[in-house]
Amino acid sequence: MPKILKKSLKGKKGSNEKGPVIVSCVNLKGGVGKTAIAVNFAAFCGLQGFKTLLVDLDPQTNATFSCISVETWTEHAAKHGTVANLLGVRQHTTAEGKAKTAQDVLLEGVFSSVDLIPSHLDLFTIDLDMGSEVARETRLRRALKDIVSDYDIVVCDCPPNLTIPTQNALALSTHYVVPVSPDFLSSLGIALLIGRVEKLSDALETPIKHAGIVMSRVGRPSYFREQTIQTLRSEFGDKVFSTEIKERSAVSEAAAKNVSVFGMHDDTAKREFSDFGEELLKAVGLK
Repeated sequence: MPKILKKSLKGKKGSNEKGPVIVSCVNLKGGVGKTAIAVNFAAFCGLQGFKTLLVDLDPQTNATFSCISVETWTEHAAKHGTVANLLGVRQHTTAEGKAKTAQDVLLEGVFSSVDLIPSHLDLFTIDLDMGSEVARETRLRRALKDIVSDYDIVVCDCPPNLTIPTQNALALSTHYVVPVSPDFLSSLGIALLIGRVEKLSDALETPIKHAGIVMSRVGRPSYFREQTIQTLRSEFGDKVFSTEIKERSAVSEAAAKNVSVFGMHDDTAKREFSDFGEELLKAVGLK
């Protein structure tokens, strides 16, 4: 169970001189528990007293719908915009003709001390829409520059690829974490992913630290589960977190109810995400 603290790392909004820790959840394969990790880590951080921003960059919008209903999203997207506006995909403006800002698209208080920038289906075609745009990898960083200092930690949920939304998340990030389901196909691309992130980091002249690898959705049927876990721990050593997130119905039920796992009655699930949260906070220097 997470222990709730009374004040944020900064003491008051906007006073963190070093800027927030920004963590992207990335993997080249879908179905590895990326969204559950991002959403519930953000919720855990909020319960710890950290002012937290969750940014959904996956066009499937699963992180968004884990926090708010489809009806709330539909109304908010129409009136206020989404991350697609910040990336330049949807060129909708206000009545005064001004482009949407981060403050416009922000949804406050989706969980305790957690705000949300929701995603949009338009991101499915973003690479086609923005193929010739200049500095497209840093649009999100530029869009959030006026609000990012208001937060202790920012958590980005990325699509299962290295397209423009993921590149924007990484260009913004101080750290990234790799959720991995312990099956052969899920683990194949980890070394490739790490190499690609290092290359992007060098190209952008922005250091992006590898915070670690988390075993997620453990318990699903897999012919080589134990062998895969052993191989990953052997290959990546202490980069693999001790905590393993098991496949539990409480996680999917929480998403369907637009709450975090900490709003459910499964104490074991809460403990797993709390233990993982503690490990990740330590890895990024907040513990």
